[in-house]
Amino acid sequence: MQSRKNFNLLLLLVWIVIGAALRFTNITLKSPWTDEFATLVFSLGNSFQTVPLDQAISLETLLHPLQPNPEAGVGLVWQKLLTEDHHPPLYFMLAHKWMQLFPTSGEYISLWAARSLPAFFGVLSIPAMYGFGWLAFRSQVVAQFAAAMMAVSPFGIYLAQEARHYTLGILWVIASLSCFVVAVQHLKRRTALPIKVVLVWVLVNSLGIATHYFFSLTLFAEGIALMGLGLWHYRVGWKPGINGRETPVELYPEKNSAPKSLNWWRILAAAMGTGIGGLVWIPVLQGGYESQMADWMMLNRESLLSWINPIFQTLAAWITMVSLLPVESSSLGVVLVSGAVMIGFFVWVIPFVYRGGKTLVRQAQTRWDTGVLAGFVLSAIALFFAITYILGKDLTRGARYHFVYFPAVILLIAAALAVIGKTSHKLHNFSLWRNRSQLVVVMVGVMGLLSGITVVNNLGYQKYYRPDLLVPIIEQASSSPVLIATTHNTLVQTGEMMGIAWELKNHDSSAITNPQFLLAHQDKYRCQASTCPASTTLEQTLAQQPRPLDIWLVNFKATVADLPNCYPEDFSQNKVWVDGYNYQLYHCLANDYEGSSASDLP
Repeated sequence: MQSRKNFNLLLLLVWIVIGAALRFTNITLKSPWTDEFATLVFSLGNSFQTVPLDQAISLETLLHPLQPNPEAGVGLVWQKLLTEDHHPPLYFMLAHKWMQLFPTSGEYISLWAARSLPAFFGVLSIPAMYGFGWLAFRSQVVAQFAAAMMAVSPFGIYLAQEARHYTLGILWVIASLSCFVVAVQHLKRRTALPIKVVLVWVLVNSLGIATHYFFSLTLFAEGIALMGLGLWHYRVGWKPGINGRETPVELYPEKNSAPKSLNWWRILAAAMGTGIGGLVWIPVLQGGYESQMADWMMLNRESLLSWINPIFQTLAAWITMVSLLPVESSSLGVVLVSGAVMIGFFVWVIPFVYRGGKTLVRQAQTRWDTGVLAGFVLSAIALFFAITYILGKDLTRGARYHFVYFPAVILLIAAALAVIGKTSHKLHNFSLWRNRSQLVVVMVGVMGLLSGITVVNNLGYQKYYRPDLLVPIIEQASSSPVLIATTHNTLVQTGEMMGIAWELKNHDSSAITNPQFLLAHQDKYRCQASTCPASTTLEQTLAQQPRPLDIWLVNFKATVADLPNCYPEDFSQNKVWVDGYNYQLYHCLANDYEGSSASDLP
């Protein structure tokens, strides 16, 4: 007995080591993007409003909010979030304390320090999944499979290598679902749900909401699943299982049985306590920062493609929870081979997982837990589609938002694999070439490991913005001083420019010295074809700059008139597509050319 326990602990340690290695490998390889800059700035207690608008500024001025502020405390972090952002403060406060543990080697905050916190939370999710699997199915095999799948999940690794709050949210989802399945098990056994479980559930849910408002989708999905269970219990009652197997009461005899209504009242108390914990944020939301930063999620109801995209975006998120080969490689051959292998893998694996799921539903020991977890996942997916198609907010555009039910998907797949792959009570009793089901289990693990390696080497789940691709283009095309201009509407555009500035700073470029940046503020609803404020700002700024000058218009959403003594670079033959950045270059000649006609320009 002790040897089996030691073996399970050792095996769990193996998954933790593998998961930690994947999450911390190349953690700073990918350039930070605008959402990560928001985390960095607000966690430091700094502000985006210190970045000057409508004037040419230096790289140092643009990156100034990334400098640590020794006088800032967690109170200032919360204050900046309330006035400039729309996220709850818990993660940012923790990040503030975390980054103070790592002294900066330069004048700016360390990207490694910022990303190591979510990576650490990501590692914690591995033993957390082990505990979740054990609570739900009382099976070491299921618990080990769940931990192993979490360790190598490309989706989990992707979230763990972003300086954002999603891995902390995943921990709260696991904890909340653990309380959820414990409550369901007490309903099944007709035993009293302990008050301490209710209190822990309320606390976890409140902390989850304080980490990310979308955590509330987890709570709504749990509520829908419980209502479905209650309706089924009311209509069907307690009947013998399939093929005359035991009823739940006979299967789990308990001396201290409780009235059926008691647990429902305690679950209702947990819901009410959670509601109170969530309601405290309503005044914050009403009095907080109003912005247009969520406009990118708006569903374009006039486009047929916008109605179809959510389905494929959701499928992509599901697939990458298990497998992601180098489909974002620069080599078309690698992309095609990777896509073909992934398709073949899922065509082969899905029937086995389906068969395992059917077995789970048929067994009296696992029917309830499987049913409520599947009901939870289906409820969460239904909420995503309802918000997308009814409210017009396409949540599926952000793969990261699927964190609200991701652990439940991993656990259900792990349980299905455990059923089809276990021929004895010993985890190490495998005969791969005699048992295709066990081979499937191993291949899922191998595919997960390869997928994790894909993510950490930037061949999958690449960032939405790629300044690492744009900066070499600027270096190659510009031989004069550079002014990089964009239209500014929210802190999102500031983050876009920070990405370029950060890459230039770390690129150690000798071709571009002292680059200038222009954030031309413009309310996008005020811009018309002939009267764009950003265009006027660009012209006025250009008139004050020495020549020659190269102007890079990056994500410049305003009509640009003919700029005096400037001509556009012709990228028609060799323009390189860069994720997140649409660019155009204008070469502005020295003042000696003033008065020349357009035909005289090179």
